[in-house]
Amino acid sequence: QVQLVESGGGLVQAGGSLRLSCAASGRTFSSYTMGWFRQAPGKEREFAATISWLGGRTYYADSVKGRFTISRDNAKNTVTLQMNNLKPEDTAVYYCAARSGYQAATTQSAYNYWGQGTQVTVSS
Repeated sequence: QVQLVESGGGLVQAGGSLRLSCAASGRTFSSYTMGWFRQAPGKEREFAATISWLGGRTYYADSVKGRFTISRDNAKNTVTLQMNNLKPEDTAVYYCAARSGYQAATTQSAYNYWGQGTQVTVSS
């Protein structure tokens, strides 16, 4: 069982940066692949980024590639999402997710555990 708590959301102007963190409970954090998803108002939740259990593989949605960076610290049971050059279309609730296994995944159904989400608002 894994519990996830996100933090770091807020209001930022376009072009600015935010760093989201996700703290995970449990002693087997390193055996989980981690992901970030987001849901904009009136839209379906979508994939943003994922990182494999040892951090060797990362994948990004085309919409965030080159601007967002996902990383993890297995010693601290945390995964972060550094978001740079933010755009108004990045406004969404951002969710941290975990899945058992070592393969990174981009689909929501692959993930077993979800956080409550943190709001990111980018003003123009």
